[in-house]
Amino acid sequence: MHILILGGTSEARQLCCALESLGLDHITFSLAGVTASALPVPAKTRSGGFGGIEGLATWLERTGIDLVIDATHPFAAQMSHHAVAATKRLAIPLIRLVRPPWRAGPGGLWRHVPAIDAVPHALGPAPRRVFLTTGRKDLDPFINTPHHYLLRSIDPPTGPLPRGASLLLGRGPFTLEDELSLFREHRIDCLVTKNAGASATAPKLEAARQLGVDVIMVDRPVLPPAEECETLETALNWVRDFRRRLQGSGDAP
Repeated sequence: MHILILGGTSEARQLCCALESLGLDHITFSLAGVTASALPVPAKTRSGGFGGIEGLATWLERTGIDLVIDATHPFAAQMSHHAVAATKRLAIPLIRLVRPPWRAGPGGLWRHVPAIDAVPHALGPAPRRVFLTTGRKDLDPFINTPHHYLLRSIDPPTGPLPRGASLLLGRGPFTLEDELSLFREHRIDCLVTKNAGASATAPKLEAARQLGVDVIMVDRPVLPPAEECETLETALNWVRDFRRRLQGSGDAP
């Protein structure tokens, strides 16, 4: 069976490693190329876009893909839309591996915004010291704002930084102790983040809660309906069941 994993998350890498260790399927692992220093996986890897829905459908048919697993970042909405449309056209099964979203704990000072463009308005006009963890590609809304930003990113931004911004390069996991120290050292009074739901970067939310720091949470985009799994084990079981169904029908490649 030939499986396409649309990657971009740690869970995608873990799923790829788990499936490859079974040695039962041929895996192609696809990355959008957003992160230049993506971690390797033990599978054939492709990088870059497919050329929209048409390009993806053509690639799936030409490559002989039997199953697509969408394990992209929760904010990679365009890829998820394209995956649903292309697999539906070709009647190829698709499952989505979804991280559970973060939820505010007791005492958390959260305000929700629907999109990154709404963050500057939520910050207000008075200068603030903002820990900005929304990624290196979403800086335009912050360029001409009065705040001081501590920007943390895996890779350096390719465009201009907001004026007065400080850049901190780093890849999770981050410890609570490190995040508390970071908040205190930079006198952070507001955390801005997307609801990625990743455990590796969740300690910043606990640090904000403990220190009484305001959190502006960018809510996830709405994705088209698809069968979803919230854990790695559930996704693995789904693939096993699908493989058995193929073998039972005599259609297994």
